[in-house]
Amino acid sequence: MPFGTPVHRLASVGSTNDAARALALAGAAHGAAVVAREQTRGRGTKGRAWHSPAGLGLYASFVVRGPGGGPVPSPHLLPLVAGLAAADAVLAGAGIETRFKWPNDLVLGGRKLAGILSEAVSSGPEGGFAVVGIGLNVGHGPEDFPAGIRGAATSLRLAGAVEATVDGLFDGLCRALDSWYNALARGEKERVVAAAESRLAFPPGRAVRVTTAGGTFEAVCRGLDPEGRLVVDRGGPAGPAVLDAVLGLEGA
Repeated sequence: MPFGTPVHRLASVGSTNDAARALALAGAAHGAAVVAREQTRGRGTKGRAWHSPAGLGLYASFVVRGPGGGPVPSPHLLPLVAGLAAADAVLAGAGIETRFKWPNDLVLGGRKLAGILSEAVSSGPEGGFAVVGIGLNVGHGPEDFPAGIRGAATSLRLAGAVEATVDGLFDGLCRALDSWYNALARGEKERVVAAAESRLAFPPGRAVRVTTAGGTFEAVCRGLDPEGRLVVDRGGPAGPAVLDAVLGLEGA
């Protein structure tokens, strides 16, 4: 089934990811979507909250299953697939080019425009599945963001795309998800990773400041490895390091 078939539209929900997970556990097919006007407990990565005021953003989550009932292909690459799809949807619906801040965000002018939360589930009534959630700031003004993130967040409205609509962006997102996920399902992993690398907010050669569980250090971004992991070079005999996850990534 294509992404967005069917769509469950809710006025308010705690988390669209939680609602989509419940649907999947009840047997919902690949592509089923939950779209909410607001989230009261929206989640980002690393346990962070995603501010989701009513009527101002696109808050959507999708059930992802593998072709023919098999396993989800390369589930660790779903954040890249979702990031590419969200970037395509913003370009088509608002005429704005965004960058992908590895591993989970879209940024515009250095500020966060969208976040991605991908969660894999190992078992269910029809085998394993994943849930991919996307939160996109559309109509927010400065006063609509909590004070603590106003300097780090932006919206399509603030970028001048006042005619962009949540419904139009959702339709474009579904089409783009179909395109990129089908490429992944066909085994075109290299194409997905290369496309994500070409849109990195910190492209190869850029100095970055990386925060991991082990501390913060400065390095040079070397791009993505074939599995979509970030490669950075701190210099010295150890050579480049491959990172599965980071707590923070900023320009140095």
